[in-house]
Amino acid sequence: MGNPDVDEYMKTRLTPEQQEIVTALRELMAECAPDAAEVIKFGSPAWQQKKILAIISSSKTHITFAFERGAEFEDAHGLLAGVGKQTRHVKIKKPDQINHEALRDYVAQAIRIDSAN
Repeated sequence: MGNPDVDEYMKTRLTPEQQEIVTALRELMAECAPDAAEVIKFGSPAWQQKKILAIISSSKTHITFAFERGAEFEDAHGLLAGVGKQTRHVKIKKPDQINHEALRDYVAQAIRIDSAN
């Protein structure tokens, strides 16, 4: 997988359960956005094509998987949170809470929006 800086971030900043969540998200992004570069932006793991598609942040209780232009998404799954003009996110507390189908849809939308602009 991707970037040694992201590997280091995971080892030094995440709990084992959070590492499991982020590993699953990295695998999902490698599958759904193979052309996106895995980078560290604003101190967090992110995936970028023309612009940032998605970024991860951690708190004591969960991982936030945010979509830079998520406010433009159609949210058929009802999982996106946030009220700003641009970003929407999904909070994941446990690895078994990852909704792969919904996240694949969101990633596909992020790629379409990024490619169109």
